[in-house]
Amino acid sequence: MEQKLNIEQFTGQARLPSFAVPSRYDLHFKLDLCESAFAGTVNINLCILEKTNFIVLNAARLNVYEVLFTTSHNQKYSPCDVVLDNSDEILVLVFDEALSVGEGVLGITFSGNLNDHLMGFYKCTYMDKEVKKNMAVTQFEPVHARCCFPCWDEPALKATFKITLDAPSDLTALSNMPIIDEKVNENVKTVYFEESPVMSTYLVAFVVGLFDHIEDITSHGVKVGVYCPVGKSDEGKYALEVAVKSLDIFTKFFSTPYPLPKLDLVAVPEFAAGAMENFGLIVYRESLLLYSDLKSTARCKQINTIVAAHEVAHQWFGNLVTMEWWTHLWLNEGFATWISYMVTDILFPEWQIWTQFLQLSADGLSLDALQQSHPIEVEVDDAHGIDQIFDDISYNKGSAVIRMLQGYLGDDIVQKSLSSYMKKYAWKNAKAEDLWRVISEESGVNINSMMDCWTKQKGYPVIYVKSKDQVLEFEQESDAGFGDLQSQFLSSGLHGDGIWTVPITLSFGSYDKCKKFFLGSKSERVDISEMFPSSDGKSSSLKENNQEQCDETLWVKVNVEQSGFYRVIYDDELAARLRKAVEKNCLSAADKLGILDDMLALSKACRQPLSFLLLLMSAYREEVDYIVLSKLINISTDAIPELVNELRKFCISLLQHSAEKVGWESKPGESHLNALLRGEVFIALANFGHDKTQLEAMERFQVLLKDKDTPILSPDVRKAAYIAVMRNATTTDRRGFDSLLKFYRKADATQEKELILRAIACSPDPDIVAEVLNFLVSDEVRDQDVIFILGGISLEGRETAWRWLQENWDQILKKYGSGIILHRFVRGIVTLLTPFFSSGSFASNEKADEIESFFRNHVNLGIEKILMQSIERVRIKARWIEGIKQEHSLPILLMQLAQKG
Repeated sequence: MEQKLNIEQFTGQARLPSFAVPSRYDLHFKLDLCESAFAGTVNINLCILEKTNFIVLNAARLNVYEVLFTTSHNQKYSPCDVVLDNSDEILVLVFDEALSVGEGVLGITFSGNLNDHLMGFYKCTYMDKEVKKNMAVTQFEPVHARCCFPCWDEPALKATFKITLDAPSDLTALSNMPIIDEKVNENVKTVYFEESPVMSTYLVAFVVGLFDHIEDITSHGVKVGVYCPVGKSDEGKYALEVAVKSLDIFTKFFSTPYPLPKLDLVAVPEFAAGAMENFGLIVYRESLLLYSDLKSTARCKQINTIVAAHEVAHQWFGNLVTMEWWTHLWLNEGFATWISYMVTDILFPEWQIWTQFLQLSADGLSLDALQQSHPIEVEVDDAHGIDQIFDDISYNKGSAVIRMLQGYLGDDIVQKSLSSYMKKYAWKNAKAEDLWRVISEESGVNINSMMDCWTKQKGYPVIYVKSKDQVLEFEQESDAGFGDLQSQFLSSGLHGDGIWTVPITLSFGSYDKCKKFFLGSKSERVDISEMFPSSDGKSSSLKENNQEQCDETLWVKVNVEQSGFYRVIYDDELAARLRKAVEKNCLSAADKLGILDDMLALSKACRQPLSFLLLLMSAYREEVDYIVLSKLINISTDAIPELVNELRKFCISLLQHSAEKVGWESKPGESHLNALLRGEVFIALANFGHDKTQLEAMERFQVLLKDKDTPILSPDVRKAAYIAVMRNATTTDRRGFDSLLKFYRKADATQEKELILRAIACSPDPDIVAEVLNFLVSDEVRDQDVIFILGGISLEGRETAWRWLQENWDQILKKYGSGIILHRFVRGIVTLLTPFFSSGSFASNEKADEIESFFRNHVNLGIEKILMQSIERVRIKARWIEGIKQEHSLPILLMQLAQKG
């Protein structure tokens, strides 16, 4: 078929044409760190699959010079036209004479600038003996390799990579593979790396900078290195230990050895995400790699453990076996998230990490309850929008659905299936269907249709549970006693379509009495008569048992341990019994957390009154479990404008018991969870304005200012002190604010700076908030760290933040470009400011209209989905507020509940 000699046929396409595919890249880069520039050559071995006058590949923001295609018969072809389309990020090479089917090498010389947007090939700065210098780092996922060199920038187009770097001789140069040779010529060294196995372009990486280095070897002989900022190698030892142990665990779990000769972990000064799993070279932001027993929080240790396990898991799940296209991103991220918790549980079983995992599930449930959610397997037809699906659906819902499948099939079947999957698809690309096929073969259970309803349609069901004599009625769709209800749960209260195959688990009065079944239709009736024998040994109904016995033992908990990805609504009788079971401490932490999270979601969706949620929260008054209390604290940050003082008193009353129990100072031999709880409780009390907590916190802060190593303010409670300082900071008394800023400027620990940034915008004074926002975009705050300030803006400052965002939008776009950081501005200022723990009108439909109007006139590619989700959350909150206003008895209820404490 004759091709048309025009390039318009290649624009506006999601994927490249298949005229040619690469098999090998030979890359040579020359860096100029002083000028923040690079020059390069690439020779790409190609297979021309059909006769063509075009070669089309990806390139963006590069200068392209010489281009030559040489066939395996040494015939040379120079293009008659070279078109670089930065909008579609493609490089079109047009040839007068058609290229024949066969092998050849495409040679291109090019150059570019090291950008400052933390993507592609970018620069960041570090201090070398009081001198600020540049470092070069790559971040290619999802589609930014094309900003560094011309390539076929799609995950399915794997190839080998031979990389050579010219870099300053006094710096360390790292890439995916080990160094095989190095030649020094005055101030420049040429570093030659081994050729890699086949991999996708988004996993190619190189870093050039100044580091200290430590290393270890796994039991299977793999060399693991950690590269840290100079002078901080001791703080890299923990990450090294976790990486080595994780490699050994995964080698056994997948029955497949780690596929490369080395694995390096490198901490760089600026990194937009947390870490990136480049094959053989994992790049981290410093705070997620460095750890110190004396300087780091318990939460830091936990997060760093999970992140290390997550990135090491990707070396198999993602790198060795790679998704075929970004539609299947969740295969990478969902599985890596799930299995990182498995490894963390193996290393630290006392952390109860699977119960903490439920917060990830809750975040996934929250996002997936929006109309603007998306399926786990989402169609991706625009490179600019890929960043938007690195979200709570791909990571958290994805991992929760895998955990749900694991609960159904069992640990052994899942492990055996993943081992077979690795062997079958090693060095290849795969789709979800390929994994389901392997699991079905290993388990003998056809899971395709069951999994399709969870991955190919958005949302999840709400299960209605009703007791009637000796029968429980379960419905995905109901009008039997529940009113006009829908199967899909939507926070907006609107109706959604869909029927799911739901693995239902339930316990009756004891975890020894359990049932499991699949709800694959709209409704199911389950006989539970055998689960509660009467005193004479015969079955009896709920009504026939005495009231005291019913209250204490005859509770029904559906979705045991919260293993399923769905919401549950109980009838009034079952709900009352569960509340009593919470008070009597009959339930596991996971189930207590799940009941709370479901009730919060139902209240926000106006499916249950707020008074029901408050009564349930009151049942947790004696709660001491960190994981449950952290959920209680999270819920307590949402409130009512007209009832601020009453709600604050109620929330404080819920936390005082725990605060007295844990105290400000750590105790010898105390548990990891106790250390986590201390931080959570005092941070919450400081935010709620608890006088005693704020006074104590500020006194301890004054001691810290005189002695930065004082034990009186441990890392776990420092954020609480910083919040207390800022909650008392105003334009008329800014002493605490100025002291905290000074402390930030002197701090040399990345994690210390991070703690301060998380608290510094929480002042109730809008003028202070405005000053902090201007500080945010100054050179004193690294681009990667803006997320911490945005996540900590006080509710009183939300209108100030919104005005500031509008006034500075053009500057923000220019400074941060598109991508993760821009997403954080939208989420941080539009979404995170929708709680209403103060008077004001941010959570209103009028405000949502105002936000829509602004962004309608300030369109930016790549944020559409995030923006629509953020606006939807504002409208949901507005609807909730209107519903709450109808509950006229709330003031009296809150007063009564607060007095109970």
